[in-house]
Amino acid sequence: MTKYSVGEELGCGVGGLFQRWSRKSSLPALPAKKPSTDDSRKKRNNVLMDSSNMATTVLKPTSRKPDMSLPPRYSTSIPHQRKDNRRVSDAGRSSTSSSSSSSQTRDQSQTPDSKGERKLQKELNNGKTLIRATSSNIMVAGQLGNLRQFGTGSAMANNSLNATIKAVDDFYQNVQEGGSNSIARKSSLGKHGGAVMGNIVRQPSDEFKLFHGQMSKTDPEALKNMGNVAYKQGRFEEALTLYEKAISLDSKQATYRCNKSAALLGLGRLLEAVVECKAAIQLHPTYARAHHRLATIFLRLGEAEQALYHYKHAGNIADSNDFAEAEALKQRLKRCNDARKSNEWNALLRETQCAINSGVDSAPEVYALQTEAFLKLQRHQEAYAAYMKGPNFAMESCINFFGLTVSAYLLMIRAQVYMVSGRLEDAESAAQHAARLDPGNKEIGLVVKRTRAVSSARTSGNLLFKASKFLEACNVYGEGLEYDPYNSVLLCNRAACRSKLGQFEKAIEDCTAALNVQPSYSKARLRRADCNAKLERWEAAIQDYEMLIRETPGDEEVARALFEAQVQIKKQRGEDIKDMKFGSNLVLISSNERFRHFVTSPGMTVVLFCNKANHKQVLQLMEQVCKRFPSVNFLKVEVEDHPYLAKSEAVSSIPAFKIYKNGSRVKEVPGNNAELLERSVKLYSS
Repeated sequence: MTKYSVGEELGCGVGGLFQRWSRKSSLPALPAKKPSTDDSRKKRNNVLMDSSNMATTVLKPTSRKPDMSLPPRYSTSIPHQRKDNRRVSDAGRSSTSSSSSSSQTRDQSQTPDSKGERKLQKELNNGKTLIRATSSNIMVAGQLGNLRQFGTGSAMANNSLNATIKAVDDFYQNVQEGGSNSIARKSSLGKHGGAVMGNIVRQPSDEFKLFHGQMSKTDPEALKNMGNVAYKQGRFEEALTLYEKAISLDSKQATYRCNKSAALLGLGRLLEAVVECKAAIQLHPTYARAHHRLATIFLRLGEAEQALYHYKHAGNIADSNDFAEAEALKQRLKRCNDARKSNEWNALLRETQCAINSGVDSAPEVYALQTEAFLKLQRHQEAYAAYMKGPNFAMESCINFFGLTVSAYLLMIRAQVYMVSGRLEDAESAAQHAARLDPGNKEIGLVVKRTRAVSSARTSGNLLFKASKFLEACNVYGEGLEYDPYNSVLLCNRAACRSKLGQFEKAIEDCTAALNVQPSYSKARLRRADCNAKLERWEAAIQDYEMLIRETPGDEEVARALFEAQVQIKKQRGEDIKDMKFGSNLVLISSNERFRHFVTSPGMTVVLFCNKANHKQVLQLMEQVCKRFPSVNFLKVEVEDHPYLAKSEAVSSIPAFKIYKNGSRVKEVPGNNAELLERSVKLYSS
């Protein structure tokens, strides 16, 4: 190797780099540098103070010839086995040494520089930026081959931003090819990210911070790393944005696509995550992690065959449990389809619930099968709940992912759910959409016919009812019920017609049938209560009115109907009704006789034992509860005025509630436990 000397007596640091090589190297060692004179030290200090005034150094070859008996030794950026005990942070410097060495031997090997390389070298020489080459030597950036200095103030002034970014990107790319991108960056920037000269650390300037921020926005690897941090902290939206920016800068990296799919999974956007995993595999067909993630998503979506395929391509990442889970799902889905074909709806419910519990939590077809089983068993409210628990994928996405047949089935189930919940126009629209996707499906054709008939019957019947043609309206609703015998809307509407016609018994039957399939149907419950009141079935009427009051405490119409039913049942029993007044079931006890009258009467009574001055908050609590249970008597006993009542009823502490039913004391509740009070009143009043 040709021996070089440095002009202007400035140490370039190459000697420091070559001393890090193994002592067993066959290459001749560089001569030791002569001690620096005072003048040379002055020059070196001047260089440290102002690199912009320093003249470009020139490397001059000496007359000594290298030993050609052995081939030249090339250093790699970061060798896997460090026999010379080099640190990991020397990765960037090793790359520099290699580049510098190859630059010095260029004349000897008679390899001409390309035009682009000469131009880049010229630009770097003009920069005259100082950087750290070894632990104690300083060299000019222009003499370091492909190593660039990020620069502080002077570097930013001498070079344009675009040129600097390009230089830094070249350096990062070279280090990354050596095997350690992140480590090399840390070693080249130092602890604080500023320019490092020998043992002196220069704090980064504002210009450097601005440049570093702009550099991060243009470096896809930096964006990916920032996305990883956000993902680990659960900030999936932010991670997704960072991964997308990295992809926009480098769309050929499969890792970015795979990481984006993970962020989409965190946001519950499974179908989009599938697209990104497939894009990663297209870029890198043997990308095991992308195959494994895609298989896991397919498992959650209920696609057992696809999950098995990608587990097989996931290499060692997929274990025996993964394959067993996919096989179990495959067999379970087969049993679901067999149960549906044989109309074994209870078995279908069991299999679908097992599939959901095993992790198939985003499979629309599994939830649709479960919903259909509930519908066939006339458990309409549970069918609606099961349907609402399923994934809410856009129909266009379902068509692209699951195909036309499955999507048509999903729409058919949706139409039936809309029908039982009273959304008849939406039901008809969904059924027609399903027929367009799968026009030859006879089952879908029947659903279309049924939804059209039910929707038409309700529309026509409502017009007749408004025209006071109750008999005709009743007949039209009946025609619709021939297509859907358990449609709660048509049943309730027919009950209204029968009530107007005086057919209270038949009206009650229709309301009860509607409530059996939809227990929360408040209109049917109110209509049944009114019909029972017309037949003077006061207990049955009160039962329905009380349930309605609990659901809608502020409904004055229901509260008044309940009060009238309570008055009538007391009259029927021969009880005194002179103290009954609408809107107040809270009574202040004034005597022992009045107290005994209420607690020994049939029905339920709640008594608050309190102090009139200190327990105003507890009294407010009881007032709220009594509004929710207007059929229950609430009494207030102030212990200062009636200490004998507190003693006879064994009141140990105040405030306290005591619950009486049919003359017997059944429950005591502490005055500060509002939740227990309301739960107990609801329990004993039912």
